[in-house]
Amino acid sequence: MMIRKLVSVVLFCSIVVLLFVPTKVSALADDSITAPSAILIETNTGKVLFDKNSHEQRPCASITKVMTLLLTFEAIDSGKLSLDDTITASEHAASMGGSDIWLENGESMSCDDMIKATVVASANDAAVALAEHISGSEDAFVEEMNKKATELGMSDTVFKNCNGLDEDGHITSANDVALMSMELMKHEKIFDYTSIWLDNLRDGKTQIVNTNKLLKTYNGITGLKTGTTNDAGCCMSASASRGDVSLIAVVLGCKTGKERFSDAAALLDYGFANISVKELTLPEDMPVYISVSGGMTDSVGLNCEVSSKIAVDKGSKQEIETIIDLPEELEAPVSQGQKIGTLTYSVGGEPVKICEITATDNVDASSFGLIFAYVFNSLFSL
Repeated sequence: MMIRKLVSVVLFCSIVVLLFVPTKVSALADDSITAPSAILIETNTGKVLFDKNSHEQRPCASITKVMTLLLTFEAIDSGKLSLDDTITASEHAASMGGSDIWLENGESMSCDDMIKATVVASANDAAVALAEHISGSEDAFVEEMNKKATELGMSDTVFKNCNGLDEDGHITSANDVALMSMELMKHEKIFDYTSIWLDNLRDGKTQIVNTNKLLKTYNGITGLKTGTTNDAGCCMSASASRGDVSLIAVVLGCKTGKERFSDAAALLDYGFANISVKELTLPEDMPVYISVSGGMTDSVGLNCEVSSKIAVDKGSKQEIETIIDLPEELEAPVSQGQKIGTLTYSVGGEPVKICEITATDNVDASSFGLIFAYVFNSLFSL
């Protein structure tokens, strides 16, 4: 069957360039980021904007709690957990060292307060209390953490605990931290906690201050989590949004907290200076129907769902091109949802998004029996 390609160039100049063309910032050099491992990703599109040893396996301290919080919010979404639930600290949870809120064995708090303590104060004891409440024990919860890591493609990660305290074999990577951070950010409720600078627990008796100092200094910062231990150094997963652009910057292994925040801010600055996000739309010449031979009908409708965004270089004048790849006609039978062709979006000749074109209905192959039944039913209905 002859295949024809309908190639159309969709001029989105006014969209790509917007109302102005900013000066493009030169590429960010690895040595300008002090962290030995880092990554910057545009979260709407998953586009990697900067990469420095992002798959190097390292401890990540309390950034581990990103996965703990992800499983917590999944439990809330499933109805297994409620923000109003009362959570009681076990002896094991109360025994945690490092950053904590000094939970006592048998002390109870609401789930809401335990999450607040975990996010704002990076409380190791609160994180364990949440884990035990959800899964029965920290060990069982850690199994779920590793299962979720596998589902997300976090191939560099092995969790040994739920709070990030140094433990042999507890490792991840900047890339994997970015993956679980983006997954957590899908639960927008998290930002109610990550945006808190100062708050109280125990009816005002315990004050907590956010460990993320960028909340006070960086325009557009939304979160997400810091971490510091002897083995991990100073780490951070920093999320920020401006307009349609949403970024996640991960830095692992910084020598000081100051370098951690400086590196994260530099990565975010680079992303906002260089990237804009565009919503993809169907081209004007996208066919609505395609011919069908040997079927009970001579055509079938086409469907192509385009609800995607792409990240493009702010300083680029390159146009977004679309390539529609469809056969000249189909042969019956055709099934509803059957893949018929593709719609490819490209920038500068490089494909950035490929969408499937599918059939909207079933088309049975014509046969004597079907035709006779159709004619009979038509006559009977007169």
